[in-house]
Amino acid sequence: MITEKIKFGTDGWRAIIAQDFTVYNVARVSKGLADWLLQKNDKPVVVVGHDCRFGGELFTEITTKVLCANGIKVLLAKGFVSTPMISLGVLKLGAQQGVVITASHNPPSYNGYKLKGAHGGPSSPRDIAAVEALIPEEVVIPAESLAQWEAKGLLEYIALEDLYVDYLKEKFDFDQLSKSPFKMAYDAMYGAGQNVIRRLLPGAVLIHCDDNPGFHGQAPEPLDKNLRELAHTVATTPEIKIGLATDGDADRIGLYDGDGNFVDAHNIILLLIQYLHKYKGMNGKVVIAFSVTDRVKRLCQHYGLPVEVTAIGFKYISEIMVHDDVLVGGEESGGIAVKGHIPERDGIYDGLALYEFMTKTGKTLKELCEEIYEIVGRFVYERNDLNIDNDKKNAIIKKAADGGYDKFGKYTFNRIETIDGIKYHLDNGGWIMLRASGTEPLLRVYAEGNSKEQTLDILEDVKKTIL
Repeated sequence: MITEKIKFGTDGWRAIIAQDFTVYNVARVSKGLADWLLQKNDKPVVVVGHDCRFGGELFTEITTKVLCANGIKVLLAKGFVSTPMISLGVLKLGAQQGVVITASHNPPSYNGYKLKGAHGGPSSPRDIAAVEALIPEEVVIPAESLAQWEAKGLLEYIALEDLYVDYLKEKFDFDQLSKSPFKMAYDAMYGAGQNVIRRLLPGAVLIHCDDNPGFHGQAPEPLDKNLRELAHTVATTPEIKIGLATDGDADRIGLYDGDGNFVDAHNIILLLIQYLHKYKGMNGKVVIAFSVTDRVKRLCQHYGLPVEVTAIGFKYISEIMVHDDVLVGGEESGGIAVKGHIPERDGIYDGLALYEFMTKTGKTLKELCEEIYEIVGRFVYERNDLNIDNDKKNAIIKKAADGGYDKFGKYTFNRIETIDGIKYHLDNGGWIMLRASGTEPLLRVYAEGNSKEQTLDILEDVKKTIL
């Protein structure tokens, strides 16, 4: 049998279901994980679960069987769960590892395999590389049923959603939030967060909070273009002042103000820094991925908070959060973690923190954003994902890395950074970044300008230049 080498990207291994993401390959990854765990622990315990994607239950069952067959105890989540539920479960239950069968925000044809460490966040890049190196070319799939492993004491079922909901009740005053003058609308994007807001805020308006493994044909990524129904609902319902969305495994956030305007991750990071530091008196380092706006540096400079920039991939941020005192850690893609919670992205937790911010101050999201703009200035960010084949994608990135671009249309630049991708700092104060997707035939083009018109114009000039 000829088997392909399995590679983990910025956030786990992802592949197209039935093409590369197969029962056999999931078993191979699980055997590599088992061998790695047994090198480091006498009696390892692993929390395992899946989100709402097609095949999640099947792939979780295979993962569980392989781990149990290697003498590893599995705590298996009942029903679908979010990624933050797995990470919290690993920490709270004292497990050595977590596995989530999820492809997060990827299109419905994908599934994936995420690794979570004992600290309650993504496994470190070093540990992921060690597991990857141990993935065998061939594997034997155990014949025993889950019931047999349960009878042997190697499998135990757990109610992770209950654990997570009870935890949130300790962190937030839901009596106060349920009486908030600002009504919330929540779009689960058919993802794994769909039951949580229903349970905690029964007065919220719910959208796409039903189980649809194909996500109605759309990638469950909380971008403005994918959330038109939420935007319309917020814009046309006067009492709704906040629209919250989470992605397929509920670790990423999207947000709308009361007018139905999209509030992107850059603004959310700024709002969380403002709330936690200025209003709650909390301190710590701010850690941001390379694709996040430099306005974060400006706000941190204003408050005297240290900033660290990482490569793209939340695992890099999480690793710093484990060792350092971090106030907020965030990515441009909507994955944000905050002090006082686990070192993990959590769209629902972040959304509740901002809902609490609004409720306690009596200010709308728009008013809270205006507070920040007074410090850092107005800016508009957009991202364009270009669907191009991998050869073309790689050729563009190579040309950029070799200094092949001296301007993009009318936009000139004065400085280049290459922490992860190629970032051009423009003479007008904005920036452009080119970065290839590690899991799809996509070239991501990021841009920031001083207005929406300018930002869209920058993206158009970049597209004309590189294609």
